[in-house]
Amino acid sequence: MDNSTILTKVKDGLHAFFTSKITAFFAFSIVFTAIIASQNFFFQSIIENGISKKDVIAQKTLTVVDVKRTEQHKKEVSQKVDPVLTAAEDDFIKNNLDTLENSILQIRKKDVEPSVKTEELSILFDIPSASTKDFVINFFLKSDEHTLREAFDKANLTLSNVLRVGISEKDFENNNIDKIIANNLVSNISRRQITIVNALLEQVLVPNLVIDEFATEIARKNAENSVKPYEITFQKGDKIVFEGEPVTKLKRDALRQAGYNVYELNWQGLLAIFSLVVLATFIYISYMKFFAKQFLEPKYYAVTAFLSILLAASAVVMPTGFSPYVLPIPAVVILLSIFINPRVAFVAMSVLLAVLAVGVQYPAQFVITFMLLSLISMVAVSQIRYSRRFDLIKIGFMISGAGLLIVLSIYVLEKCLIDVSNTLIVRDAAYIVVNGVVSSMLVFWTIPLFEGMFNIITPYGLAELADHNQPLLKQLLRDAPGTYHHSLMVSNLCEAAAEAIGANPILARVGAFYHDVGKLQRPLFFIENQSYFGIDNPHKNHNPRVSKMLITAHPKDGVEFAKKAGLPPIINNFILQHHGEGLVSYFYNEAVKEEGIENVKEDQFRYPGPKPNMKETAILMLADAVESAVRAFKNPTSEDIENIIDKIIVERLNDGQLSDSPLTLHDIKVIAATFSRILRGMQHERIKYQELDEKLKNNKMNIPGKLLDEDLENKIKQLEEPNNKKNIEGGND
Repeated sequence: MDNSTILTKVKDGLHAFFTSKITAFFAFSIVFTAIIASQNFFFQSIIENGISKKDVIAQKTLTVVDVKRTEQHKKEVSQKVDPVLTAAEDDFIKNNLDTLENSILQIRKKDVEPSVKTEELSILFDIPSASTKDFVINFFLKSDEHTLREAFDKANLTLSNVLRVGISEKDFENNNIDKIIANNLVSNISRRQITIVNALLEQVLVPNLVIDEFATEIARKNAENSVKPYEITFQKGDKIVFEGEPVTKLKRDALRQAGYNVYELNWQGLLAIFSLVVLATFIYISYMKFFAKQFLEPKYYAVTAFLSILLAASAVVMPTGFSPYVLPIPAVVILLSIFINPRVAFVAMSVLLAVLAVGVQYPAQFVITFMLLSLISMVAVSQIRYSRRFDLIKIGFMISGAGLLIVLSIYVLEKCLIDVSNTLIVRDAAYIVVNGVVSSMLVFWTIPLFEGMFNIITPYGLAELADHNQPLLKQLLRDAPGTYHHSLMVSNLCEAAAEAIGANPILARVGAFYHDVGKLQRPLFFIENQSYFGIDNPHKNHNPRVSKMLITAHPKDGVEFAKKAGLPPIINNFILQHHGEGLVSYFYNEAVKEEGIENVKEDQFRYPGPKPNMKETAILMLADAVESAVRAFKNPTSEDIENIIDKIIVERLNDGQLSDSPLTLHDIKVIAATFSRILRGMQHERIKYQELDEKLKNNKMNIPGKLLDEDLENKIKQLEEPNNKKNIEGGND
């Protein structure tokens, strides 16, 4: 096959992959849009081009708020509220008065003709009355210093009083300045001084009260909120609309309460909903791509899409006017948290709530309530103990309590601003309480169904697989008991190591239970079962190449057993990867002895793989080898155990068997320490029972029949020889 053909195939494969993803993306967006838009056609439509197509009679008493009249009244009340004024800086006005007084003094001091001084003072004072203006100018030119200073002082004091009261633009428009000055004159002031003070202040006064826009807006909003809504009541039997009557906003609200569809969604509305759905879906996929890469698989997208469509359909088929607090949103959050990840579930529900709020026109308090409940559900599920299914019901009660608190808090706050029916509060509070408990029950019942539908194994499914009454495990115990007990020991190591490095301990434990089920095909070819049944090693009758084929076939055989037992596909990773592409060294060495090293290649004596590509399967590879090697020692010391662990880990690293796994060097150090701790606990010393030992030595045990044959006795003696270190590669692989 030439390079061009390979490149063409790769290109075609990538094209098909991305095409399928884009197709799925838009298919979901179209289906979701269609569901949201279907609310406009699901119920009987009675409006066409804004005109009622028939008479509609109220089947129950309806109370509808006349929004138009209420808003008009609110607008009128708001406009009657006077602007709220606040004092501005007064220094500017006081500085102007000081400047004017200094100018008068400077003109008085000039050595010029009196006519020049009079002309300059005339420029400073803009006084309509000529007589008053002449009086003021003569006063400033001819008064002595004491009289002039007294007039200036009283002008400053009066100005302070005026500024304290405040002057607005409206005062200037209504020519109220003289009146304001007169009302704030200082005491003991003569009529002559009053004229001078008025003349001075009229030249410098400007408005010192400005409109406080924020305070004014609050005052107007408070006035609007004080307006009670106009309500129109349709008694049972009254006609809501007549045939041919234009349907107003009031009539639409009444029809909506009566359960009729009043929407007229055109192609622009459909396009808007579709755009919103596409954007929300893109946001979710982007989050998965950057923050949850381990879930970038079609099955996880499928479960999210399926639950989203179910929730949207539930929202659409719900009769208009029915409380949205009955929607099983907590159930969707809990399911997504269990099947994918709690944080992913919160993100998915956030974008889903945004779409529903716009598409189905849910109120803001509904979105707030379920956003907070989604966050609470996310945290609760992350703390759950999957070994106890009843914890799901406890989460339901927790959601119910939190939901009740949130709903009551929102309604109490609303009740401070507007009139809210107590019946509505009690109804929604009851719905949210029931919703939490029912949602947890729905999750409890539907987890097995969704596990089968989407081929996703949850911690609950793993807990069931860990039950030793599972048929495959019982078969392993019956037909390959040595392998069964080996798997139990390995599972303990895997669970502890996975928990220590932050991997999935339940998955690691269950994967270890089933990793060697392929040995059921030929259990007697594995040494742990040979010793149990007391038989000779059958590999003695086969050449190394045949024995290697028999041994390395057990991962492939294990997958077949797993498929027949209905195990989830993720368990196949543990079955296939726990040896990786490792070398079957015992039979390789035997082949070298028989055929010569030049005639034997290592690749011919390796497992087919693949190498471990998960933390849990990499842990299993190490645990499987370590447990077998330690078990081959007779009474190993702590130092022996640590040396075995280090030797096996170094061998696997040098052989490249961990190259595809996400384990870090720090993870490997923690795994080694955990293995050492667990194995030292397994290999603890026991007290020797002297009485039993004496009876065995003196053959005083009253054992009926001959239970031990000579061959088996000899094997036991061989096993009891000190420092017996049997090579396990031939039988325990």
